[in-house]
Amino acid sequence: MFNNNQDMSTIVSVFSALFCVLLAQSSLCNGSKILVVPVDGSHWINMKIILEELHARGHEITVMRSAKSWFIPSTSPIYTSINVTMFEDDADRDFYIKMLKDVMDRRSYPNFIRTLYQQHLLTSEIGDGHKILAKFAAKIIEDTELIKRLQDTKFDIILTDPALTLGVILGSYLKLPMVFNVRWMNLGEGHLAMAPTPVSYVPVSGSELPDQMDFPERIKNMLHYLLNVYEQYFIINPAYSELFQKHFPPGTDMISLELSAEIWLFRADFVFEFPRPTMPNVVYIGGFQCKEAEPLPDDLEEFMQSSGEHGVVLMSLGTLVSALPSDITEAIAAAFAELPQKVIWRTLGDEPSSLGNNTRLVEWFPQKDLLGHPKTRLFVAHGGTNGMYEAIYHGVPVLGLPLLFDQFDNLLRLKVRGAARVEEVRTLTKDSFLEALKDILENPSYQNNIQHLSQLHRDQPMSPMDTAIFWIEYVIRNKGAAHLKPAGFSLPWYSYFCLDVAAFLLAITGTFIMGSVFVFRFFCCRKSNKKLKAE
Repeated sequence: MFNNNQDMSTIVSVFSALFCVLLAQSSLCNGSKILVVPVDGSHWINMKIILEELHARGHEITVMRSAKSWFIPSTSPIYTSINVTMFEDDADRDFYIKMLKDVMDRRSYPNFIRTLYQQHLLTSEIGDGHKILAKFAAKIIEDTELIKRLQDTKFDIILTDPALTLGVILGSYLKLPMVFNVRWMNLGEGHLAMAPTPVSYVPVSGSELPDQMDFPERIKNMLHYLLNVYEQYFIINPAYSELFQKHFPPGTDMISLELSAEIWLFRADFVFEFPRPTMPNVVYIGGFQCKEAEPLPDDLEEFMQSSGEHGVVLMSLGTLVSALPSDITEAIAAAFAELPQKVIWRTLGDEPSSLGNNTRLVEWFPQKDLLGHPKTRLFVAHGGTNGMYEAIYHGVPVLGLPLLFDQFDNLLRLKVRGAARVEEVRTLTKDSFLEALKDILENPSYQNNIQHLSQLHRDQPMSPMDTAIFWIEYVIRNKGAAHLKPAGFSLPWYSYFCLDVAAFLLAITGTFIMGSVFVFRFFCCRKSNKKLKAE
């Protein structure tokens, strides 16, 4: 194969040099110091998976967490923690239960306006939260001992979830390169804050619209867009004005801080999302948390196998299931009891009196492992992003019971693609729920459509997790990614929309028209004067 030993030696030298170059490039990131400001709850599940991979690659991780966090441990083998007072310290799960009831009331409104009322409700509920966030952000910034500790650590980047604003404010104040682990921000999907959004075919968050809209739907979409603009500039931004005036350069607002992020790791995939304009510093990692199913505990595996050819239905509505009215819970249980399938129902509520022998109640189950089990036939879910991507990854059709936030839009996306049905919780009855269950279980189109989405989602040159880690380390290696940020991010809003150009052109046009009228009147008057003198 080789002509002589010299040729062999040359080739070995080349490969050795190449290996050394790759090793040296990789070593530039190993041991980097990363400050992480996460969001509690289901958002932490996403962040933790990324942190585990970063730790495995040798990075030193510090997590800033709420002293009273629900899900983020104070001690961990993969990170050290800094405990501070955050928004969650004043949060209570009863707040979300009340919000759920308020949203269900709004669902009784006519279809055209109910999403507008629902969006305004959520913003008004969260509006006070931004004032609390601003207060605690100021408290952290004014803690000179903490800030000095953070500055002395010399972090390479800050990784944060901008669904809450503390990480964005802190990262900007410390002048650290920011990487977002993002899907949701102040008012909706992150795209709305940083990418062009033609409302003619891009549904605004909360509108519950598809990308193919008729004229009334486009009117509704425009109203949602204008409502978002109003709420951002007149409700959210003013909550931080005192903080920005005291600690940041003039002209700073929340949008300008958010747009300063180097890379947006976007928890989305266009297999699931509607196609839309985007930006070069957006990296799509939808489904990065999904993994192949692992073996189940013996008791669960025995239950799955006992279902025979009928299979198993899974149900999980997250931690808010106990807030559902008892009559709806009874209707769900009664419908399940009439199925030939076995049912595993994750619930925190009381056992319904109509519970059938085929249904097993649990407080927790390994969701991804159950969704990947060959006996699973259907997933009854509230529409959280994590669950939707796991359903797509494992090819399990969905019966959606949306409750809050993005869940309505998420389930609509699967419904439009023929992989889900959506039922209104407020009007749910035993018969309507049973009909929906049987439709999905007996109609093969749902299974075929979700399997097609699964195939598309998996057909990628690089896994979403590897993509996320590459771009985090890319920012560390290059100390930012300014070359990927569009110039439009730094433009004032009137320049971005060319309103100054339009005003200039209108002024020129108006001046020309007025000048023409003046000249015309001048010559007409002069001609008239000559005619009068001649007479």
